[in-house]
Amino acid sequence: MKHLLLVGFTLSLPLAAHAADPAALVQEKCAGCHALAAPDAAAGPAERAQRKAPPLHYAGNKFRRDWLAAWLQKPVRIRPAGVFPPAHAQSTPKGDVVDPAALPPHPALAAAEAEAAADHLMTLKPLEKLVEADRYEPGGIALRMGQMNFGKFKGCDGCHQDTPERGGVSGPELYTAWQRLQPKFISAYIGNPAAWDPHSMMPGAEMNADNVHKLVNYLKAIGEKQ
Repeated sequence: MKHLLLVGFTLSLPLAAHAADPAALVQEKCAGCHALAAPDAAAGPAERAQRKAPPLHYAGNKFRRDWLAAWLQKPVRIRPAGVFPPAHAQSTPKGDVVDPAALPPHPALAAAEAEAAADHLMTLKPLEKLVEADRYEPGGIALRMGQMNFGKFKGCDGCHQDTPERGGVSGPELYTAWQRLQPKFISAYIGNPAAWDPHSMMPGAEMNADNVHKLVNYLKAIGEKQ
C-alpha cells in the first residue's frame, strides 16, 4: 500500500508543477508548433509557409476560455487543410481534396494540464486595443439570408465551411466559430486580418462595419443552432 501511495504521489508531481507554472507548461506543450510571440512582419510570406500551427501569442484576445480548456482535452481538427493549405490540399475539378495522412493529430492534454494551459493562454492579450476598438454587438439574422450573404454575396464559402458538408477547406471551419471565438475578435479579424497577422492568408474584407457584423451574426446564428 505504501508503494502504491508513493507511485501515485510521484505521478502527480508533473501536473502539480505545471499548475504552479502554467507558462512552463505552455512552453513545453505548445511552443514546438505554435508561435508564442508575434511573427516578424518583415519576414515575408516564407514565414507563413513554415508554420506548423496557428500562432498563439494573442490567444487571450481570440478564444473563449472554457471552450479552449475542453478542446485541449479532446482536440478535433478546425483547419481541414492545416495551417498552410497549399502543402496539404490539391485542386481538382470537384474542388480541393485534402490528404488527411499529411496532417498530424493535435495531442490531447490531461484535464489539469488543459485547465492550466487555458488559464495561461488567456493572459496573452497583446492586441486588446483591436478588440476594444471594435463596435460589434450581437444581433439576429435569418439563417437563409445569412447563408446567402456568407456564400453568394461575400464568397466566404470559397475558403470556409459553414456546415460540415458545405464550403471550402483552405480556411478554418466556421460552423463552430461562435462557440470557440470571442465575438469581437471575429468581427475585428474579418474587418482587418493583417492587423492581427501580417502574414494572414485571408484577404482584407473591404467591408463597412455593418456588413462585417452581418457575417458575425450569421456565425452566431449557426453556432447557437448546434
